[in-house]
Amino acid sequence: MRQKLRRGEWLTRAPFGYVNNPRTRNIEPDAVKSRIIVRAYEEYGKGLHTLVSLAQFLSEHGVTTLAGTPLGKASVARLLSNRAYLGFTKHKGEFFSGSFVPILSPTLFEAVQKRLEERARPRHSRVSHDFPFTGLFRCGECSSMITAQWATGRWGSKYRYYRCTKKNGVCLQKYLQEDALAFQIKGQLQSVSLPDDWADYMLGKMENWDKEDKLSSGNRTERMKTNRKEIERKLDALVDLHLNGDIEREMYLAKKDVLMRQKLSLDTDLSSVRRGRKNWVEPLRKWILDSQHAGFLASSTNYAEIREFVRSFGTNPALKDKTISISFCPPSEFARTRKTDFIPSTYSAPLARAIFSLTNEEVLKCDPTGNRT
Repeated sequence: MRQKLRRGEWLTRAPFGYVNNPRTRNIEPDAVKSRIIVRAYEEYGKGLHTLVSLAQFLSEHGVTTLAGTPLGKASVARLLSNRAYLGFTKHKGEFFSGSFVPILSPTLFEAVQKRLEERARPRHSRVSHDFPFTGLFRCGECSSMITAQWATGRWGSKYRYYRCTKKNGVCLQKYLQEDALAFQIKGQLQSVSLPDDWADYMLGKMENWDKEDKLSSGNRTERMKTNRKEIERKLDALVDLHLNGDIEREMYLAKKDVLMRQKLSLDTDLSSVRRGRKNWVEPLRKWILDSQHAGFLASSTNYAEIREFVRSFGTNPALKDKTISISFCPPSEFARTRKTDFIPSTYSAPLARAIFSLTNEEVLKCDPTGNRT
């Protein structure tokens, strides 16, 4: 046990988000479940969820009790304070540095702990205006921010509406009720969302590319390592020749300089190969999953989550003449065009699979990093 602790190994069954690796006798992040953990921490840290709503969010992503019901508040709180996600292992109430890869950054973990502490304190009740879309849109006429306020209708009913602050001078734009604004936002999200068939197909394509890259980069890496060992062997032999007096110092220094530069070049190439794979895999996977999630939000009533998603996924949100505009990345605009061209008003699942079969070139366009050619 002490030896395992010194080596930083996990001692028991892997916590959710990790899997046990029998070969290393340690744990490692699960490709899918670790992303669920990160997403849960990010959304709770932003204040998008309570413990109860986060339990529902986790349930929708397969994190439930053994009976298949959502986790209780205490279980969710434990998940949100599990130091294993920071790379720590625990034994008899004491934490030790682990040798496994952490899932979370310290910054994100501490932000969630702060949020947990704040919500654990008793708070005085206060009136909350709850304007979820403030701070998101600018006026399309004068570029001032869009604000919100309550209004009372003819029959005494209250509603929220959004209008220009007119901070930049005279502006003739009229107000827009929140329901109408939310309806347009959802329409925008639906237009750039990926249907499940598309997302599954593209994720499959991406996994195939990933495997191909791993194989290709693995072969290239092995060749580089072999060449590096050969250079090191030549350097050792060169040193022996110099020490034995079999080569003049000037010749020794010149040959050593050449070999050292070759070794440096190989080290640089090795680092580039390792970085290159990571540069496109995760951004592309994130774009696909986010685009799929846009379809889910298009029918959601969680306006706070919709606001945060638009902030991260869209750019330049504007409101003019009671109509919103949101810019999206080129792959999302491509997906929007493709859906407009090919989705009929009604279709069966087999027909959808036939229509949604993207070509390789079309899938390549959906890599926002631009690294696939």
